[in-house]
Amino acid sequence: MNQPPAQQIPGVYHRKIGDIVVTVISDGYLDGNLEVMRNVDLDKAHKVLADAFRPARRTSVNTFLIHSKGRRALVDTGSGNYLQQSAGKVQQNLAAAGIDPASIDTVLLTHMHPDHSAGLTDMSNGKLFFPNAELVMHEKELPHWFDDSAMSKADERSQKMYFLAGREQVEPYKKQTRLFKDGEVFPGVTAVPSPGHTPGHTAYLIASGDDQLMIWGDTVHVPEVQTAFPDAGMAFDTDLAAAAASRKRMFDRVASDRILIAGMHLHFPAFSRLARDGDAYRIYPEAWVQTF
Repeated sequence: MNQPPAQQIPGVYHRKIGDIVVTVISDGYLDGNLEVMRNVDLDKAHKVLADAFRPARRTSVNTFLIHSKGRRALVDTGSGNYLQQSAGKVQQNLAAAGIDPASIDTVLLTHMHPDHSAGLTDMSNGKLFFPNAELVMHEKELPHWFDDSAMSKADERSQKMYFLAGREQVEPYKKQTRLFKDGEVFPGVTAVPSPGHTPGHTAYLIASGDDQLMIWGDTVHVPEVQTAFPDAGMAFDTDLAAAAASRKRMFDRVASDRILIAGMHLHFPAFSRLARDGDAYRIYPEAWVQTF
């Protein structure tokens, strides 16, 4: 008797941006509720999800491998083993894509929350998952998470999951870390600082020829809700008002300039378009690209 498949295909998807190839590497997903949302009517938020046939908040976690000028950069590293068992799949999906982590030249962090940086180091043995990579992030990110005064003001969970986890993960890369303010940070990749979610939260604009892709980091966590209600933020935004302002600037930019977008929490494989819808926006996932 023929047996049906027992698991899903690997979370790997390629998209060409001019001469640059971007490969989405899924870290899996995280389940949660809407109680962590701020500045939004939760009844309305639940209705938006229900109308989108999404009865609960299931958050994709994506990372992006950039192949440019003979070099490889990974944007974010996923959750490692810090969060739910449904996440932490970056290493197995890199293997499925035929990518040796030692071949990655640069790791670009959007920020140091655990679903983005906790896949840097294997905490069971202290081994660097990306031993030959330069670790690159905004100059305001490291000082915040290494600030004992800021950590003392956080609750116990935040101290453990944000401050201490971040320190554990990046410390082994201390000798190979580079901080930036803005500008080009990798061939064809320009940093777009978008502070608020964290002090150094950064998006990355990939440009080659006439093509552009904005990897907008954590501009949204619940895409359907936050595009409908751009003021809606998250309890773990370091600065809710600044995060909302950055989100609105990003929405206006990518919608006005018709820039292809991708995000760490857009539904895999993440490539989408954003369009204005009255005073709000609507997100349109891109159709599957068969060739690249």
